[in-house]
Amino acid sequence: MKPKLWRVSPYVERLFAIAVLALIPIGVAAQAATAGHGPSNESASRFDIFAGYSYLSPHGTVQVRFANGTIAPYSYDAVNAGAILSGAYFFNRFVGIEVESAEHEFGGARPNTNIGTQGNDDGFVTVAGGVIVRFPRGTITPFILGLGGGAMAGGPYHEPNTWGPDLTAGGGMDIETPWFNHHLAIRLFQADYEYMHADFGNRIFGGTASINAARLSAGLVIHTGSVTPPTPVTLACSANPETVYPGDPVTVTASAGGLNPKENVIYSWSGTGVTGNDTTAKVDTGSLAPGEYSVQGTVKEGRKGKEGLRPWETANCTAGITVKAYEPPTISCSVSPTTIKPGESATITLAALSPQNRPLTYSYAASAGTISGIGTTAEYSSAGAATGVVGITCNVSDDKGHSANSSTNVTIAAPPPPPQPHAQALCSITFANDPRRPTRVDNEAKACLDQVALDLKQQADAKAVLVGESTETEKATTAKQEQYATRHKRAMVEYFAAQRAVNAKNYLVTDQGVDASRITVVTNPMSGQTVQNYLVPAGADFGSDVTGTTPVDETTVKPEERKPLPARRR
Repeated sequence: MKPKLWRVSPYVERLFAIAVLALIPIGVAAQAATAGHGPSNESASRFDIFAGYSYLSPHGTVQVRFANGTIAPYSYDAVNAGAILSGAYFFNRFVGIEVESAEHEFGGARPNTNIGTQGNDDGFVTVAGGVIVRFPRGTITPFILGLGGGAMAGGPYHEPNTWGPDLTAGGGMDIETPWFNHHLAIRLFQADYEYMHADFGNRIFGGTASINAARLSAGLVIHTGSVTPPTPVTLACSANPETVYPGDPVTVTASAGGLNPKENVIYSWSGTGVTGNDTTAKVDTGSLAPGEYSVQGTVKEGRKGKEGLRPWETANCTAGITVKAYEPPTISCSVSPTTIKPGESATITLAALSPQNRPLTYSYAASAGTISGIGTTAEYSSAGAATGVVGITCNVSDDKGHSANSSTNVTIAAPPPPPQPHAQALCSITFANDPRRPTRVDNEAKACLDQVALDLKQQADAKAVLVGESTETEKATTAKQEQYATRHKRAMVEYFAAQRAVNAKNYLVTDQGVDASRITVVTNPMSGQTVQNYLVPAGADFGSDVTGTTPVDETTVKPEERKPLPARRR
């Protein structure tokens, strides 16, 4: 007998057509529904249970031995009615293990109820387990599987049910529905290839079969459980303060969420200058250069010694801090009083401020003179400094090497000039005592001139001015003599005022040893028989102090010889 080719009966074709038409509106409605607890959602199912109709089309032959000793090949035929039941456990959203059982014979105890479409008595029961991999895509979940197990095959021509190995590989597609809170899906199809082997023995209706079968299934899938991991822990960090200067303390605090109170929790920190092993960490900013820095915190939970082994048991956070550069100090400087005399002192005062309250040191410098003091006040001494404007610089520096300075000035005023010296009137000499010799220096006059000489000796840079006077009568006599002299060349003219001054000078020079260059003789128009003596200190201007005088021409008026008076007649 020739092997029969695998084909699907008209009955099976009608059955599948009806099933497809019935599933079309269900599939459309399921695609329009919102995904829920099926594998296509983030909350994927832990267990999938599938039950449905299964159609099997085996392809293989058995060399059947008949009682009369003849051997003929018999082929298997399709089994239109079958059932399939499977259960899958998923480790995650994609990979799981599956066990499956399928039966493609019914009413085996009744004769001829399992006769195939070609008059055969095919029958198959399979039990297998293996790996299933699903690929959630929205409401559609394609999958593939690979199973291994055993198959109990019977027929095709009265061969007894015999166990043998079974291998299955295939795949299919599920479509999610909103029914039962998204726990129900429709398996649109599952198409598998099965290889079964059966050894019926060397006997009547025996033989060996290697069966290649195509299996097509459809039905319902129930989703239970969830492979969604527990709510992951979270961690947030904050720095206080966020902006600091080098050396300022910073505290970073971590706040964890979603912790399981039954699990052990550990914290760790990392970053430049960061120390801590609890919910807080300290940042040592003393050695940090200005710039931006990050502090990383980590929290792990889990069994003691195994914290953070699973992804949802670990969380990280980052807090940023800014280290600012220290600002330099500021300074202002003043001096009081601003004008002093040579040798006097002034007080210097400075006001300095560090924006970060760093310790400050002070110093001073002057272009002339000296400064004593290192605090916010100092003393300036002008000793040894020339008159004029003196520049003073006030300096401040902090412990971070920043500095600033400010300048001010003090004026050393020149001393006022000494008082202008003036001619001083000394004693005066009268010549009225001796009418016969009205120009002679007598003893009374000598006493006065001796005092004038002493004053000149005591003031070596002073000079003397002797001012002679004459009476109106004497002036008239001199005028007549001058008129007479115009006609007589040898006529004598007496200049009474000039002679008196010249005679007084002669006494000072010859008798007192006064240098003649220190004595000046003049006359004035006043009426009298006197010589007024003046002491003229260095720098004094006699002509401004005593006006109206006329210098004596000492080449014309010569000193008179002092002669004693003749004896008085009795």
